[in-house]
Amino acid sequence: MKKKILWNLFHENIASSTGNKALFNAVEPYENIVTRNLYEIYPDFRIDVAAEQALLVAHDIIVFQHPLYWYSCPALMKEWQDKVLTYGFAYPPKEGTALHGKKWLSVITAGGPDWAYRSGGFNNFTMSELLRPFQQTSYLCGMGWLPPYVVHGILPGNYADPDSQESVHLRNAAENLKTLVASLENQELHSLEPVAPLPYFRKIC
Repeated sequence: MKKKILWNLFHENIASSTGNKALFNAVEPYENIVTRNLYEIYPDFRIDVAAEQALLVAHDIIVFQHPLYWYSCPALMKEWQDKVLTYGFAYPPKEGTALHGKKWLSVITAGGPDWAYRSGGFNNFTMSELLRPFQQTSYLCGMGWLPPYVVHGILPGNYADPDSQESVHLRNAAENLKTLVASLENQELHSLEPVAPLPYFRKIC
């Protein structure tokens, strides 16, 4: 039996997005995935806690897709966590058991290369280290933490040309994500080949 996947996208303006839109569009056709754009559902940040909690209970794998903003998540995702992951529902371990056994998957886009998200130099912390607050949240809620799917090098570029370096990079990322989703649905949590990093020559101002 296929796993039920709840795909929560947190992006302020998906219409103008490049990376997140491509990833989100890649998974929308899956019948076993409920895809939702939370900024469209809650433009005023007034979250329907009961509805969100019911959706969490009804699904096996919860995906949080978002761009990395200042080494964290967009504001609405933080608000969602504060309002939805309540005491007695999501934690503590003995009283809040509604999410026990479910899986947490972070799908993240970042503008810079992988080495731009390491603290203290090339050989120290990786992106996984920077995502520790999300990982600890999943543990507190009794959820299993899946290795995050991170796509680096999502910057303005020549995406109109399907053969451009940027287009190929993004297309590969979307195809790899489809492979990951298929493995999640069928409980085959095998490792994937990482998306080749896009050469990084642009200066960030």
